[in-house]
Amino acid sequence: MQKTICELFAGVGGFRLGFERLNTGWNTTWFSQWEPEKKNQWAHDCYVEHFGDLPDLQGEFHTGEDISIINKDNIPDHNLLVGGFPCQDYSVAHSLNTSEGIAGKKGVLWWQIRDTIIAKNPAFCIFENVDRLLKSPAKQRGRDFGIILACLANLGYSVEWRVVNAATYGAAQRRRRTFIFAYRNDTVYGQQMSGQNAEQLIKTNGFMAQAFPISEMGEIAEIDLIEDLVEISDSFAFSFENAGYMTNHHVYTSKTIEREEPPILLRDILEHNVEESFYINDEDKMAKWVYLKGAKKIPRKTKEGHEYTFSEGPVAFPDPWDRPGRTMLTSESTLNRSTHVVSDLDTGRLRILTPIEAERLQGFDDDWTNTGMPQRMRFFCMGNALVVPMITRMGSILDTIIQNEP
Repeated sequence: MQKTICELFAGVGGFRLGFERLNTGWNTTWFSQWEPEKKNQWAHDCYVEHFGDLPDLQGEFHTGEDISIINKDNIPDHNLLVGGFPCQDYSVAHSLNTSEGIAGKKGVLWWQIRDTIIAKNPAFCIFENVDRLLKSPAKQRGRDFGIILACLANLGYSVEWRVVNAATYGAAQRRRRTFIFAYRNDTVYGQQMSGQNAEQLIKTNGFMAQAFPISEMGEIAEIDLIEDLVEISDSFAFSFENAGYMTNHHVYTSKTIEREEPPILLRDILEHNVEESFYINDEDKMAKWVYLKGAKKIPRKTKEGHEYTFSEGPVAFPDPWDRPGRTMLTSESTLNRSTHVVSDLDTGRLRILTPIEAERLQGFDDDWTNTGMPQRMRFFCMGNALVVPMITRMGSILDTIIQNEP
């Protein structure tokens, strides 16, 4: 089996970089990156700057266009489909033209992944999403993830998933993300896993257990998924834990505790001789930073007139050197509660992170996004990115799996 990859919702290329760092022969056949309603496609252009563009099977270039209008049959063949897709409302209904078809909510990007799987039938898939995917929506917990699992089961795939804190596995950022590994049941790996004990698969033998070892595992909860996605959308609810396995529409899930590895500390990714523009010098701005980072109780009123108190605890100010960084958001570097503020290594003065430090938090090479995009967009792209070393960890396990495939 060839080591070929298609990367959807590619951003600035975190999945591809993670696999290429293995130096084991992975070849990307196509990618897609498009930011809706944006004139400048900064992330796409950054990706192309590093890796070059790729034609489809018609010899045409459509990697920077809306994936929903792309003919999936024209995507080059690949054995691994990857992508970090947004957490959205995955509710479905019967389509208008046939009671047997389904219509997902317009604009939901999961359906583009599903359509790609139907068209190209990849042997393996790795997807990334926020940790709350397992619990959404709030009024019907677990429905969205249940729809995703049922889609994959209906297409002949089994699935493993894990919520991974990157800092626990040696990264510089406390970033929790859900990783989903799906494999076709007719692969050699799929046939080997079909006879596995679910507990041992989740605990030690499975793909996720090998990539992200655990120290403890709780009791397993089980549930059967039905094939009808509309019925799942209407009535399904289930408490998915941070680890699990699904095969033949049967779900096993358990709460696990990660086996900690020494992380990279915030001080380890900080630069020296930082430009003056990153320092907080304005007294009024400093007062705003102190307020935003501090604890607060604010009286508020709902539209219906109900009075309540909005409360939030303090955020460390500045961020401590002796811990990994907090989760970086797309708003990084702006004046808000979530932005990192550090004490400079050389001067001790307070400042925000530099673009290179943001890249280091995500495990990218220095100046990865220094490709002509505005500085604000460099932070935005990193806030949208994934932690590259987590991809390399999974890729090393997939290397061993794919060696056994014909």
